[in-house]
Amino acid sequence: MIMDSGAQETKPARRGVDRAGVAIAAALVLLALVIAFDAMHIQANVTYGMGPEAIPLVIAAGLGVLAIGNLVNALRGDFPAREHMDFRPVGLVLAGLAAMIAIIGLGGGFIPAMTVLFAATATAFGRRAILADLAIGFVIGTIIYIAFSRLLTLSLPAGPIERLF
Repeated sequence: MIMDSGAQETKPARRGVDRAGVAIAAALVLLALVIAFDAMHIQANVTYGMGPEAIPLVIAAGLGVLAIGNLVNALRGDFPAREHMDFRPVGLVLAGLAAMIAIIGLGGGFIPAMTVLFAATATAFGRRAILADLAIGFVIGTIIYIAFSRLLTLSLPAGPIERLF
């Protein structure tokens, strides 16, 4: 295509096989196979319709399609150049997950665990209002706990706060 200034638009130069893309495709295939294998071994006595293995098989199929698309792009070298990785946000989310596991494991309950996870994730995404994030996380965690425990009658980890409900 010729532009008004007379310059010609060119496609980016092909970079060859993207090894990281091939590795990601292989990991997606492996994950799909593990999910499919696990789904095929679910014991269920279903007399009609779909059984509990249906959704994991759909997810495995979706991962397989993503793996194929990723592999094709990796072999063509169609991936854009990668940006520099900032490990701080990843570390914050992982720290939030570790804190959530510790809080639940030590009997703190679902609501405080979700509060800490929400605040850590919001901070990882660049938000700097920690007290507001803790309050928002507490409200969201409380709503989720009440919805799951009272409306759906599902059991979530209970701590001192959850025993008030």
